[in-house]
Parts: sequence; structure tokens; C-alpha cells
Amino acid sequence: MAEGTVDYYAMVEEAWQLSDTARDYVKNAGRDVDNVELWEKVFASSPLIDLERTRAEGGQPLQKIFFKNPYGLQYRADHKDWIPFRHGALDPAYLQAI
Repeated sequence: MAEGTVDYYAMVEEAWQLSDTARDYVKNAGRDVDNVELWEKVFASSPLIDLERTRAEGGQPLQKIFFKNPYGLQYRADHKDWIPFRHGALDPAYLQAI
């Protein structure tokens, strides 16, 4: 990818990696893990997270985690997991046909 371009695919991959980290944490705990614990042990320390926006808009209990880029994670209660979502606009100048 050319220097100065935005790699949206990599941003989504980072979101999936953090989702996988949370899933692995729950699996390794071998018990029910609530979202407060996941926030403290997995999400809050990630450099991807926009802490202020997540605290302001993430919900109580926590349902959405906002990244500093246009992506984030949202909680699916029916699956008890976190999946990526897009919360910001993408710059069409950086979008290329695949």
C-alpha cells in the first residue's frame, strides 16, 4: 500500500484481533465473564480504543467500544461476543476496487 494511504482492511483486521483476544480471555477463564471485566482486562489497555468516546457513548452496561479509527466493537448479547462495526465515515479517496 502506498505511503499516506489508509488501510481500512487492516483496521477491520485489528478489530477482529481484539475481538479474538476477548473471546480467548473468556474461554481461558472457564466461567462467565462480564463486560466490565473484559473492559478492565482486555479492552481498556488497547491503544486502538478511544477511551473518552467509549465512556461517553458505549452504554451502561457497555455495548459498544469505539476505536480511534472509524471502527469499533459492539456486543452481541445473543452470542455473548464482540464483533467489529463501523462508526465513522470512510474517505472515498482511499477506497479502491478490489
